[in-house]
Amino acid sequence: MESFRFPDDLVALQAAWLDTYTALAKVPAGVGATALRRRLITLSCRLHAHPHWAAPGGARGTRAELRRQARARRWATAA
Repeated sequence: MESFRFPDDLVALQAAWLDTYTALAKVPAGVGATALRRRLITLSCRLHAHPHWAAPGGARGTRAELRRQARARRWATAA
C-alpha cells in the first residue's frame, strides 16, 4: 500500500483521539469518565467532519493509514 500524507491538523486530531481513548480505557469502572467520553465524541465528530474528506482526492488514503500516522507521530514525540 502506498503511503499517503494527511494534513498535519488531521493527524494531530487523530493523535488526540487515540490519547483520549487510551486514557478512557485506563479509567477504572465507576470512577466517572464522563469528561473523557464527551471529549472522545467531540473528537470523533471533528475527525468525521474534517474538510480533508470532502476535498478532491480526500478519500485517498484510508482511516487505518491515518491512525498509523497518528501513532507514529505519538511515538516520535514520546521519544
